Amino acid sequence: MNPPRLLLVSNGHGEDLGAAQLGQALNRLGAPVAAFPLVGHGDAYKHLGIPVMTPTRSFPTHGMGYQSLRGRLQELGNGQTTYGFKQAMAAALSARHHEAVVAVGDVVPVLVARLSRRLAFCYLVAFSSHYEGKLRLPWPCGQSLRSQRCLGVFSRDQHTAADLSTQLGRTVDFVGNPFLDAVGESTNPLPGLPHPRVGLLPGSRLPEALNNLGLMLAMVLHLSCHGDGGPLGLAAAMAQGITVDHLQTVALQQGWHLVEHDPPHPGAAALQLVHGSLRVELYWGRFADVLHGSQLLVAMAGTAAEQAVGLGKPVLQMPGAGPQFTPRFAEAQRRLLGPAVFCGMGSPGSAANAQDTARLVRLLLRDGDLPTICLRTAHERIGHRGGSTAMAQAILRNLK
Repeated sequence: MNPPRLLLVSNGHGEDLGAAQLGQALNRLGAPVAAFPLVGHGDAYKHLGIPVMTPTRSFPTHGMGYQSLRGRLQELGNGQTTYGFKQAMAAALSARHHEAVVAVGDVVPVLVARLSRRLAFCYLVAFSSHYEGKLRLPWPCGQSLRSQRCLGVFSRDQHTAADLSTQLGRTVDFVGNPFLDAVGESTNPLPGLPHPRVGLLPGSRLPEALNNLGLMLAMVLHLSCHGDGGPLGLAAAMAQGITVDHLQTVALQQGWHLVEHDPPHPGAAALQLVHGSLRVELYWGRFADVLHGSQLLVAMAGTAAEQAVGLGKPVLQMPGAGPQFTPRFAEAQRRLLGPAVFCGMGSPGSAANAQDTARLVRLLLRDGDLPTICLRTAHERIGHRGGSTAMAQAILRNLK
């Protein structure tokens, strides 16, 4: 008997990342998979060699327009809403050439799975009962998840699994989050330092990531004004789309200098941003290494912050202008990820926020109880590594 062919349908950067890890696990277990990303270019799938079944396209809001009326109007004006509807319909039709659909994200992939009239599995990575205490599923998500064709439902945390199991009258499983497996190990560790290292995560979407980096650099200038003034290592994880020309522009605006040098240690950065005695090492393609090599992460990102929390790292937010990492998004992220996430006072982009964030950096690095709190939060809110394999095994058991 031939193994079942599965179609992964996802709708966002973080959703693609988790679905790609799940797809890789399914492939290892002998089940062929293909992907249908509804938003963006599906780079996470392509990176792992998973075939993408649709032409792809990206938009300025990157699917985050729902956070504001302006964003929604922008998505209507540039055709993103119409494109999304057409993509969903195309995904439902494509799914009919597969034995089953694996929907990863929110109500849209779930609806695609329902419309396909194929057997379905749903990983609700975009929903959590931690946001409001009790999850209010949007219509028609509940009906779709109760369907006899839906053979399995997976949540992103245990609290949500218990809540939805009661609401839906069926078992909802929490087996971990596949996106954590993408950063499970550091393949090329950053060189060790005699002092703490702080990682900077400005995000992956341009031009927002560059604006976020500028806010972080303004904050870093205040670090020497707080605490004992001891040295800190600073390392920034750069999105692939950020070029040297981009960095030259940001450096000039912020009074920094971009410096190329011979790395003094194996694995060290070849490019740095320098301001007096302050140095920020710049790393491309080494996101996991920055996470593992940092004691604290200053983050203006979604899934990246969740991965940091999953590794037991404290996260310090700096809300910006968006379209993704706005004050509204940051506040929701704190409810989702709990006591491992912190945020400074002051309005986004203000000198007050930069100063208070720098104060918190020093304070959190000295907190001896924080590692224990972060480890407990990691297990409760994200789960253990291995979620990809556990979910893949559960899917294939239900298809036998």
